[in-house]
Amino acid sequence: GLVLGAYSGEKEGGASQLTGAGDAFDRLVRGRLRELLALSGPPLKKGKTRIFHGLHQDFPSVVVVGLGKKNAGVNEQENWNEDKENIRAAVAVGCRQIQDLEIPRVEVDPCGDAQAAAEGAVLGLHEYNELKQKKKTVVTPQLHGSAESEAWQRGVIYAEGQNLARYLMEAPANFITPTKFAECIEQKLKSFSSTVKVHIRPESWIATQEMGAFLSVAKGSAEPPVFLEIHYSGAANSNDSPLVFVGKGVTFDSGGISLKPSSGMDAMRADMGGAATVCSAIVTAAALNLPLNIVGLAPLCENMPSGKANKPGDVVRAKNGKTIQVDNTDAEGRLLLADALCYAHNFNAKAIVNAATLTGAMDVALGSAATGVFTNSAWLWTHLYEASVLTGDRVWRMPLFEHYTKQITDCALADLSNIGKYSRAGGACTAAAFLREFVQAPHWAHLDIAGVMANKDEVPYLRKGMAGRPTRTLVELAARLTRDT
Repeated sequence: GLVLGAYSGEKEGGASQLTGAGDAFDRLVRGRLRELLALSGPPLKKGKTRIFHGLHQDFPSVVVVGLGKKNAGVNEQENWNEDKENIRAAVAVGCRQIQDLEIPRVEVDPCGDAQAAAEGAVLGLHEYNELKQKKKTVVTPQLHGSAESEAWQRGVIYAEGQNLARYLMEAPANFITPTKFAECIEQKLKSFSSTVKVHIRPESWIATQEMGAFLSVAKGSAEPPVFLEIHYSGAANSNDSPLVFVGKGVTFDSGGISLKPSSGMDAMRADMGGAATVCSAIVTAAALNLPLNIVGLAPLCENMPSGKANKPGDVVRAKNGKTIQVDNTDAEGRLLLADALCYAHNFNAKAIVNAATLTGAMDVALGSAATGVFTNSAWLWTHLYEASVLTGDRVWRMPLFEHYTKQITDCALADLSNIGKYSRAGGACTAAAFLREFVQAPHWAHLDIAGVMANKDEVPYLRKGMAGRPTRTLVELAARLTRDT
């Protein structure tokens, strides 16, 4: 199969304009492609497709996809690069049509941005069907033509990184336990042994580190907790300050004693989305051979109700000595992150970035449009924001006001409560204020990814299911920091 792009006409209702690759193919078939495009209906709209059969013996099926306006550039209102997003969406829908025809190979027009085209193809074709007997045809996308092959390969690596996060988040919780999660990431990093070291820390190590908050969540489950620590040494100087990624790794969240409603609880297999995205970002950075050092930290456990579980009102002690009243056992992610953030300060970090499916309140605030970012650093925010404009996986800055800190420090029995005293008001903001109590670093960002955890139909180049967002934005952030002197 072959996927070719076409831009909207300069004038409203004008004929579609083929890309360079489309033009070349049209010459090859003596103008038949243009002729059939004109005959087959009105000009091709953005994201729409036309499929033609029998035009050329090498490509029995050709899909032409609408790319919208040429050179649309960055849309200031939408906070993304519209050209790149249009290419991703169009290529994804074209590749899926080839898949529906059960054709195992598709060549893709780079459409002027081979990285975006590769991302659209690889993300658009991904589906979790490991446990089904009936599977869709596996389609291998390839670049059409030889120009831009480096950019195409980079796009494939970026997209495969996000697909790894999707795989980890989508898999059932009895398949991806804390131990299995750590082993899966270790396996993915095996081929980079010269630059990567992986430590799978057991419960005994966690106890010696005095991570009382993390252990208090883990003790409710029969599954042993794991603290996954990854060191990627890509910088020329191994002593260069690393970028430290921290990810919440609750491989299943029942809510604990503060039990969640059973409807939709199955989706809580993806409550380790923070760990999945940061670990996948490191796998991607290693594959790209990015010239910087990265440390990845993922506290992994389940949050289950049992005779050993945290009880509402219990007080636990975090690694930095602060005591925490656990007023709601379903606000457990921040307990894991509290200890992991304390530990992150051991590495003289260039920046600490944590990601977590932390609060339903974040989903209420922004829905699936963007990841909420709480940060104490304008420098780090700028890098995250500019990275997200390129990836189309957007971020939006949220407040870290003292106003919210007062709501978690006003606590009857301990230094902090794990929920704000006006429980429903500004829940994402009080959660961020809680985490801030465990951060001394001048460049820290907390990404609340609860709203972007899953995709229904909002992102056209992702199928329905767990989204693996914002893995590509984290990778792009790391790539930008290699250029920031």
